[in-house]
Amino acid sequence: MTTRPEQFRAWLDSPEGARLEFKTAKQTYQFDSLVEYCVALANEGGGQVILGVTDQRPREVIGTLAFQEPGRTEHGLFQRLRQRIPIEEYHHEDRRVLIVHVPERLPGTAWEVDGRYLKRAGDGLTALGGNELQAMFAETGPDFSAQPCPVTMSELEPAGIARFRERWAAREGWQRVLKLTDEALLEAAELAVDGQLTYTALILFGTQRAVGRYLAQSEVVFEYRSSDATGPAQDRAEFREGFFCFQDALWERINLRNDRQSYQDGLFRFDILTFDEPAVREALLNAVSHRDYRLGGSILLRQWPRRLEMVSPGGFPAGITPENIIDRQNPRNRRLAEALARAGLVERSGQGLNVIVESAIRHSKPLPDFRGSDGYEVKLTLEGTVRDPGFVRFLERLGDERLGGFSTHDFLTLDAIAKEQPLSELMRSRVLTLIDAGAIERQGRGRGTRYHLSRSAYAAIGKRGVYTRRRGLDHETNKELLIKHLRTVAGTGAPRSELCQVLPAQSMGSVVRLLQELRTEGRVQLRGERRWARWVLS
Repeated sequence: MTTRPEQFRAWLDSPEGARLEFKTAKQTYQFDSLVEYCVALANEGGGQVILGVTDQRPREVIGTLAFQEPGRTEHGLFQRLRQRIPIEEYHHEDRRVLIVHVPERLPGTAWEVDGRYLKRAGDGLTALGGNELQAMFAETGPDFSAQPCPVTMSELEPAGIARFRERWAAREGWQRVLKLTDEALLEAAELAVDGQLTYTALILFGTQRAVGRYLAQSEVVFEYRSSDATGPAQDRAEFREGFFCFQDALWERINLRNDRQSYQDGLFRFDILTFDEPAVREALLNAVSHRDYRLGGSILLRQWPRRLEMVSPGGFPAGITPENIIDRQNPRNRRLAEALARAGLVERSGQGLNVIVESAIRHSKPLPDFRGSDGYEVKLTLEGTVRDPGFVRFLERLGDERLGGFSTHDFLTLDAIAKEQPLSELMRSRVLTLIDAGAIERQGRGRGTRYHLSRSAYAAIGKRGVYTRRRGLDHETNKELLIKHLRTVAGTGAPRSELCQVLPAQSMGSVVRLLQELRTEGRVQLRGERRWARWVLS
């Protein structure tokens, strides 16, 4: 984000409560305090936390030394809050100011940190009241998955409940779960309230008869087609029962035709499955937990030899788009998402796309595609073809330890650099992590900075010549630009400072080294000394 001077001056004249929070922070500022103020501002409709400005009017811009690496601070905020919060470095009369742009919370949600839902109160922060939270969560209407359902305990599959019990106990380390009766277990998981089962209990554990009777649209329909030709599918199955009763059977159906793609690394041959099990399961969980159960359609999963499509009824939840789905969360069925989180299958309110994206990049497959989605359904396409086995080989050589420290945005940045695509501001804030990991290298400085895969990456991919060309081409191009400028000033020559303007992305030392190379080649020479020195063509 880029703040205009007139906007900044308007903020200085505005009262602090108008979605603005000013902090002096001349030398430093506590990161935990920044996190808390971001939570409070988001719950109040979003706004700006501005560091380096006094909070009393008339306000004085004194500048700040806090958070010298705004990109790292952005990443830290995302790690704590799972929200994308841009930080802008703004300069007012040569004084550095940090502007933290806090987005508004999504309808039906509230931000929290360490279990605390905060708002501002005078010069400090306080907890949101119970009535305030209740009003926020009711903004998008009642949660369908939490509503009472006429299903009875006899209409739930004990085997499905048993699987849920085992996963919950393993995730929480709460062995008492294993000793609870089925009724007490569902009460503890809030899938039954005052003895009345909810629709979440039906969706997760219902028998075929119960699901068909009370919520037939919660089924998942599977089809396999060997080509895009019209006509009946070669294989079709309808899974109309609780999710915990059929999820493994559905994966086995997909895995029947899940071929392996091989690549060579030295003497060893490795296989990559066309469809990665964690990514497919995550896509299915996403569809089950975020679809609109008030609509009559079913989830449709279509499989081709190298492509998988998942179509779920209902568009994206309010405020969610394909562009922000990695960073923003707004579960449509909160009680259902919480139950799946207790079983360790999903994050409590996440969309789950980060697992799918990282899997695609690590296996050099196309990124997940939401084209074809609209206000009535979400369509997710997963392509299974491995595009560049060499890139997979390179990531394997980086090792799981280094890759384990990568965020989803780190993987996306690496993928964009490998494909020579433009980098967003968020991606540019992640390049230092990739440079430190030895994954990429930087050329030039300032606005002209460019990034490309490292020497070891091109070696693993088997394209050492491309690395040499990219490094050498820029080097020779810069020399030719210097020669071209010297031709335009052939009569007088050019001082070093003027030649630095020709290559603004290069440091003065780099320009001097280029000139020395040209002099060694006999193409230029230096006339005069000190401030009268001029470079001219030979």
